[in-house]
Amino acid sequence: MRPNEIWVSDITYIETTEGVCYLSLITDAYSHKIVGWAVGPTLETIYPLEALRMALATIDDETASRLIHHSDRGSQYCSAAYVKELKAHNIMISMTQSGDPLENAIAERANGIIKTEWLYKMSIPSIENCKEELTRIIRFYNTERPHMSIGYKTPETVHTEVGEQKRCWCNPWNRPATTGS
Repeated sequence: MRPNEIWVSDITYIETTEGVCYLSLITDAYSHKIVGWAVGPTLETIYPLEALRMALATIDDETASRLIHHSDRGSQYCSAAYVKELKAHNIMISMTQSGDPLENAIAERANGIIKTEWLYKMSIPSIENCKEELTRIIRFYNTERPHMSIGYKTPETVHTEVGEQKRCWCNPWNRPATTGS
């Protein structure tokens, strides 16, 4: 296991005083590092494509050719322009089967952390202000916020490592059964 094996993508909305805008995130599944992002006033493909290009700028062609890009089946990810960009870098394409958020859990979790730990607590006046805040938030998320799912390390630290990461949480479905007395 290593960074840049699987990238997961998702789009979420953010409310501003001016109205709703949309955040496109690309997160590395191994390190949980947000490797690409963009904010736009619409759900047009240009914003997820901007996030993809930001992420692609961080890797070389050889790394890209070993990469799997996973997303839901949103029209942005199925669009000719987005698929063309992935194919131009020989990136394998993976999409959820049913649209179930659990099939894209790492991407959904990154969205949730950004929103619940920061954005829901803020009053954001405009999309420009939103971009400024997200620059700060994503930098903090990647470089300073430890994650239980990667051994209380930061995504930036884990992104430089290889091998299995220590998980510091317990899956309730895998707990041993207890007997009552």
